[in-house]
Amino acid sequence: MARIQLKGLTKKWGHVYGVQHVNLDIADQEFVVFLGPSGCGKTTTMRMIAGLEDPSDGEIHIGDRIVNSLDPKDRDVAMVFQSYGLYPNLTIYENIRFPLKVRKVDPTTHDERVKRAAEMVELGDLLDRYPRELSGGQRQRVALARAVVREPTVFLMDEPLSNLDAKLRVSTRAQLKHLQHELKVTTIYVTHDQIEAMTLADRVVVMNAGEIQQVGTPTEIYNNPANVLVAGFIGSPAMNLVDGTIKNGVFEAENICISGLDPTISGEVTLGYRAEDATVTAHEQLGSLPAYKPDSELGAAARKLQQSEAQIAVSAPVYSMELLGDATMVSVKAGGALFAAKADKHFRIEIDQPISFKLETSHCHLFDKKTGQRI
Repeated sequence: MARIQLKGLTKKWGHVYGVQHVNLDIADQEFVVFLGPSGCGKTTTMRMIAGLEDPSDGEIHIGDRIVNSLDPKDRDVAMVFQSYGLYPNLTIYENIRFPLKVRKVDPTTHDERVKRAAEMVELGDLLDRYPRELSGGQRQRVALARAVVREPTVFLMDEPLSNLDAKLRVSTRAQLKHLQHELKVTTIYVTHDQIEAMTLADRVVVMNAGEIQQVGTPTEIYNNPANVLVAGFIGSPAMNLVDGTIKNGVFEAENICISGLDPTISGEVTLGYRAEDATVTAHEQLGSLPAYKPDSELGAAARKLQQSEAQIAVSAPVYSMELLGDATMVSVKAGGALFAAKADKHFRIEIDQPISFKLETSHCHLFDKKTGQRI
């Protein structure tokens, strides 16, 4: 097994940077997910660790070795790619066995190792079939078994579930998590799917424009995003974000008024909150809020709420309503942005009907409007 250290890792082509001065310490047996939008540098970073790309600067440590000058075959890493990469003319048994043959592993151990790897991914009864006879999820598990059979010190996985349908992704994700727990191998997993990151990772590395934005556990990333980019990327739906001004502890934007915030903060900020932290409230329950008023009138009415507990008041016509099964997602347009809140699964309302959201200020996040950093 191995600890991985990246020190000042950089990749550039001319004046264009793919990865910029990445410093990261991955513990032995840790499951780390590189998360970010397309082009953020996550796959390039993984390919440099694997030896498929040469870094422009910096060092890559695997265990007690600097591996920059080593060929991929000498780094003792196994990769699982987005495409299955199976040999169509070989049986599943021979596909899994192939790395052992190439690396000239003792042939007397092949059968035991192939069958053990196949059982780990629940393919023990399919070894005599060919790839064309398997489903997409089964083929991806063959690719996993082919990596497992090598018993490497590091697993590198580049969006291995992106070709699967939604149901298969859920089941295969669970198998991946269990497999890594059993094998206890240091694993780096690349994805743009934040749900995969949240469910699989011990720690998440959020990247953008070749730089690390935040490193932390899924809970830390979700509850305390370091900046607007992380806040808007993590969560399903993503955090609601709106620009406005704050003065004397009161935040204001179009159709929005919040009291009870930090009175030492003033100026232009971005406010964020998560849909599950909001309460959908009918206008007759608010009492002091009108059904829907222009900005000036709404602001005056909403300020009356300051007399009660600190809370956010958002009031606008319903923009959309989505039935999720376990909840109902209600969206309105306020402050020039879409605001969403999760209501009870039985809640129903028509589009364009007036509605209001309430949220205690303890659930609000404030970010500097210019830098995007958390305040």
